[in-house]
Amino acid sequence: MIFEKVNIGDVSLKNRIIRSATHDGLADENGMPTQRLISKYAYLAKNNVGCIITGYAGVSENGMSPYPAMLKIHKDELVDGYKALTDAVHEYDTPIIAQLAHCGRQTSSKVIGVQKAAPTAMRHLFYWDKAKALEESEIYQIIDDFVFAAVRAKKAGFDGVQLHGGHGYLLHDFMSKYGNRRSDSWGGSLENRCKIVELIIKGIKEKTGNMPVWIKLSAFDNRKNGMNIDESIEIVKRLEQAGLDCVEISCGSVEDGMSTMRSRVMPMDAVFKYKEPCASFPKGLKAFSLKAANLVNPMIKQPVPLENFNVRNAALIKQNVSIPVITVGGIHRLDDMEYIVGSGMADCVSMCRPFICEPNLVTKLMNGSQRQAKCIMCNYCGLVIEKENTKCLYGKINSSD
Repeated sequence: MIFEKVNIGDVSLKNRIIRSATHDGLADENGMPTQRLISKYAYLAKNNVGCIITGYAGVSENGMSPYPAMLKIHKDELVDGYKALTDAVHEYDTPIIAQLAHCGRQTSSKVIGVQKAAPTAMRHLFYWDKAKALEESEIYQIIDDFVFAAVRAKKAGFDGVQLHGGHGYLLHDFMSKYGNRRSDSWGGSLENRCKIVELIIKGIKEKTGNMPVWIKLSAFDNRKNGMNIDESIEIVKRLEQAGLDCVEISCGSVEDGMSTMRSRVMPMDAVFKYKEPCASFPKGLKAFSLKAANLVNPMIKQPVPLENFNVRNAALIKQNVSIPVITVGGIHRLDDMEYIVGSGMADCVSMCRPFICEPNLVTKLMNGSQRQAKCIMCNYCGLVIEKENTKCLYGKINSSD
């Protein structure tokens, strides 16, 4: 069943294995996909991935990523570059979805060059400069930014768009009582907190002639008064009524640490090579600190379970809505994929890290040469993105650097 064709609304997938949105760090200085990124996506498509969701593409100047070489889709002149990307993927009869994002608090004003903004003027655990609280007119501007980014995506040949509504980014912050502490019509009740996303969905549908709209949602996080499964069920119900076509269930926020991308131990070598301020320590201090960190690392509690950790919540949401549900997170065994889909817990599965390690993974699963990904979920790839383009780094980091 996992390798059978399936329709998610108007989007026809070759099979039920999706390449989940992954920041590749392969855009040019304007945010346009480079030839390296086009070749990377074409290779995924050639190797039978059912559908590709792009890495997040910024829709607003004040919502760009602090990571280098982020995709952007905030200007009309970017459309032609994306058309080359979608054409390359469509050669292999593979649909491609553009993920649209605003980073909200989860960025650095210094890095992006403008004052970052969020529902509430709050600091972020890892990005200390305080975000500006959005004025109502600015909220409507961001709604327009998402809508017209989707218009550009349609012109560029994308099969649909996915809103990034998880992991602590702007739309997540609006829907969460932790990130949204407003007392006006954009905060407080669930209806008010969902309004921005509902208006974005309705606006995209109106301006694009009913282009498919998906969302990535953190069904829960570990923030006080943050997202929880009961509210998430109600949120997806509301968004379905607004016209949402599909939901991908994830979890956590960046402030939760390694909740969204889980590993058995913290990847300390990568932390001290790529994560500030550790990456900038003097060589002697870095070596000493890394040794000390490695001593305590086994005692640092990591989120559990390590595998298939969003499947239960995906199944609970699927029981309460009519739209297709995708689940992501720690999925890398063919037997698990077949069980998740075959038992009706989700309509499709998506993966990020396994495709960083093996972009030809689906071909290997289909021809029987493998029954699981080689990725060991070490999470080195989740840290390299802070300085370089995304790649699998297991066994390749020189910790003495």
